[in-house]
Amino acid sequence: MSAGLLATVGLALPAVAQPAHPAEGTSPASAPGAAPGDGLALTPPMGFNNWNSTHCRAEFNEAMVKGIADIFVAKGLKDAGYQYVNLDDCWALPQRDANGKLVPDPVRFPNGIKAVADYVHAKGLKIGIYTSAGTKTCNSAGFPGGLGHEKSDAQQFADWGIDYLKYDNCNNQGVDAKQRYRTMRDALKAATETTGRPIVYSICEWGQNKPWEWAGEVGHLWRTTGDISDSWGSMLSIAKQNLPLAKYAGPGHWNDPDMLEVGNGGMTATEYRSHFSLWSIMAAPLLIGTDLRKANAETYEILGNHEVIAIDQDPLGKQGTVVSSEGGRWVIAKEMADGSRAIALFNETDRPQHIATTATGVGLPRATAYRLRDLWSHKDYNTAGAISATVPAHGTVLYRASADTRWASYPPAAELGLDGTALTEAGAAAKIDTTLTDLGRTPAQQVSVRLTGPDGWQIKATSPTRSASLPSGSKLATRWQVTAPAGAAPGAYDLTVSADYRSPGGDKAAARLVSAVHVVVAPPSGSSYASDLPWLSALNGWGPVEKNTSVGENEAGDGHPLTLGGTSYDKGLGVHAPSEVTYYTGGRCSRFTAQVGVDDEEGTAGTVGFEVWADDTKVASSKTLTNADPATALDAAIGGAKTVRLVVTDGGDDVTSDHGDWADAAFTC
Repeated sequence: MSAGLLATVGLALPAVAQPAHPAEGTSPASAPGAAPGDGLALTPPMGFNNWNSTHCRAEFNEAMVKGIADIFVAKGLKDAGYQYVNLDDCWALPQRDANGKLVPDPVRFPNGIKAVADYVHAKGLKIGIYTSAGTKTCNSAGFPGGLGHEKSDAQQFADWGIDYLKYDNCNNQGVDAKQRYRTMRDALKAATETTGRPIVYSICEWGQNKPWEWAGEVGHLWRTTGDISDSWGSMLSIAKQNLPLAKYAGPGHWNDPDMLEVGNGGMTATEYRSHFSLWSIMAAPLLIGTDLRKANAETYEILGNHEVIAIDQDPLGKQGTVVSSEGGRWVIAKEMADGSRAIALFNETDRPQHIATTATGVGLPRATAYRLRDLWSHKDYNTAGAISATVPAHGTVLYRASADTRWASYPPAAELGLDGTALTEAGAAAKIDTTLTDLGRTPAQQVSVRLTGPDGWQIKATSPTRSASLPSGSKLATRWQVTAPAGAAPGAYDLTVSADYRSPGGDKAAARLVSAVHVVVAPPSGSSYASDLPWLSALNGWGPVEKNTSVGENEAGDGHPLTLGGTSYDKGLGVHAPSEVTYYTGGRCSRFTAQVGVDDEEGTAGTVGFEVWADDTKVASSKTLTNADPATALDAAIGGAKTVRLVVTDGGDDVTSDHGDWADAAFTC
């Protein structure tokens, strides 16, 4: 992977009963570095950027930009707070004109950039543009960069009516990053003085020189990571890099973990909701990266959630901080201007997880009870202080909690839990336990629970499913026997546990949890190549995991022969760190073997580490490998394990060029 290719909405809440405890971390006023002080980007910028959906393809053109502006207005995105319609790389010709000026591509933009800016402005929106702090931009076509042309380019942007500049990092000739980005800052300031056109300055330095430590006095936002891709592994890796940097963010100066991928198709709806929830609680810029002309209703529902956007756009400007993260069960809390707290319960694992905290644990004052607002279901509950949920795999439950004197007017919060095997062979009975726990200060009454699955599945309760009343803190536990049809094809199937109950005042309430159960087939006896077996799941940093080729980073099948130290292999897996491929072995396999290393196609770049996990135990690992290392043999004892995970890490640095090969990977069963 080559790094760098590339209206505030309020939520009215009841007044807080007493002053909130100060949140941990540095306040915006004392964050390292001083914001430019020009009143721009007082909340994280919201808008659109074409790169994630179009890259440099011909579909990026004037018609697209105008179409996005039209959609912002027609679909209510402008009203939700989105305002910037930003152009990325490939808008210009490869050569400047005789006067050293940038020239818009006449095919893509036949009327020039100013005409497009005027169109966007007429919609009550703003427009952004892109260049690089180098001699050329990041695209291989070699479009002109801004290094040495800062004053002229900044003036040209201002004359066109540009409101936002994304300034990338390619072809920088080794010039000091602080110097390059400060030079453009000064040029933008000068252009603003002559035109009256203020320009938000986005520093796209990829986090290479820790811009969070110095860019607060240079720009309004700065990239903290390399480029995102439309995959769970990439999104998760970037979120983990950005989360520890909360103290550096505040009004006018924001950590930027890159643009949104919501709607581009590489993740599930659950994963996209997590993506949007995490970016919002991290006070990240919300720049839509999908072609809204092709977006479905679900994408609009995620991107247009006013209550989640309000978390991102809160005027206090605090980035959420990590309360806990043990075992991939994350609690992230964000102090809000009205004294409430936003709380994300995020599950990075591949199975449902109980994730819990408390109102006082996230900084709220002690109170008899609290209001708990679910920002995805848009419903209010009361809680005695517990804030918890059983969160689906890769899911996020997003709450807003406050010490509200009207807590008794809301029904009690209730947590649905599900425990039991997530794996079953066709025709075999599996046991699953469900629980409904009253988290409220008031009792849940007339409680009933049900478990449903696909047509043809046999689901039978073997213990009570109803309760007349659940006092605060008590639970209804139910055991179920679940049997997949004998002919069920391998794959993931949804089981849904639902509950209905009433508040003491008779108000109806409901809870629902969807969890996947996998119908699996054990490997055959003998030796089998991993690439010949179905996997349970495959997560990859860039592009899909490939069978019998290296990873090509984009579409399936775009890799090359697996090659380590000059030797090519016909069988194996090609991955890009961070990566995790999971197989079902059903306790019937004894060994896993492979030759591992960084694929030769990355030259001298790339650092990776390989790990083999039998269930929850690491049974083999490599040192950090580079192209200088020969193929390394891994031999892991996996006897008795139901699942085996093949994990590739980034070697402790960034993920650039981290192409890992599991060559000749095989199971002995």
